[in-house]
Amino acid sequence: MNHFLLWVFAIGPVLLAEALLARYEVLAYGAGWRAPTTELPEGVPYARGAAPDTPPGAYLVYLDGIGKRRVRDTRDGGQLVKALLAGAPELRVLGQVQPYSPLADPLSHRPVWIWLRRHIGLLLFLHNVMQVFVAADHRYRPLYNRAVGSQIAAQLRLAGYRPDSGIPVVLLSYSGGAQVATGAVHELHTQLRAPLLLITLGGFHNGANDLTRITQLHQLTSAYDRIERVGTWIFPQRWRLLPRSGWNRARRAGKITVHRLDPATHLGPRSYISPEGRLPDGQSYLEHTTDVVIAVIRAQLGTSATTDHQLP
Repeated sequence: MNHFLLWVFAIGPVLLAEALLARYEVLAYGAGWRAPTTELPEGVPYARGAAPDTPPGAYLVYLDGIGKRRVRDTRDGGQLVKALLAGAPELRVLGQVQPYSPLADPLSHRPVWIWLRRHIGLLLFLHNVMQVFVAADHRYRPLYNRAVGSQIAAQLRLAGYRPDSGIPVVLLSYSGGAQVATGAVHELHTQLRAPLLLITLGGFHNGANDLTRITQLHQLTSAYDRIERVGTWIFPQRWRLLPRSGWNRARRAGKITVHRLDPATHLGPRSYISPEGRLPDGQSYLEHTTDVVIAVIRAQLGTSATTDHQLP
């Protein structure tokens, strides 16, 4: 017990400081003190997949979960991106967006976080968790949505996207990335006027963002996903009792399609993107999720390409 109290007193001030700093970025963006970063490190392409000199079937932006702290993919998210690139060569895929930084500033590049990663690695995740709640907070949500929406639009342009081209943009989000994806819709439509398809994978979001401008939202979920279920409990806008929330308006408009990926979990060896865990048919959870995502995109785009997988 004494050790626990010492830990609380030691880490408490750090958490308080982080709670304040989590709001700093979005306020700095709103005040015009700092501009979002658009340049990528040497050797990191703005997109992978379909060649930039030929129109791709769609541009796919992957918004990772709270483990995202650098421009390059996380371990698990990177495996999903690689699987999508291998299975759907018609896509042009972007994985560098920083969903938990309105200023597009990778967490791993900040000196204080380099030290913290070595000594208190848990704080890296807590930082991004707090950013999710800042993005969901009605006081900061409009600014956060505009900041990250502009970041995504800028990266898409640098990857070759032309506004008004009619080429669809797919926002594939995992966990807390769903809060950012749903929030980016208005700004992306304003800047690019692109057809927008959203796919949430274990999506943790508050359901308040306006989804009027999307073509469709495909919710990939599982009855075994406790983290997503917590999101449906703690955010009133996800409750059916609030019919005017963005989520419930989209549901009534028939814009939300649910796909069950049971018995996948949010994390661990049976997570949606685990390459180790196996389903009864021998397929890995990663392979199964990849097949569903590709099938959803191709069905939505009406392309002639098909997969052997049937949508759940």
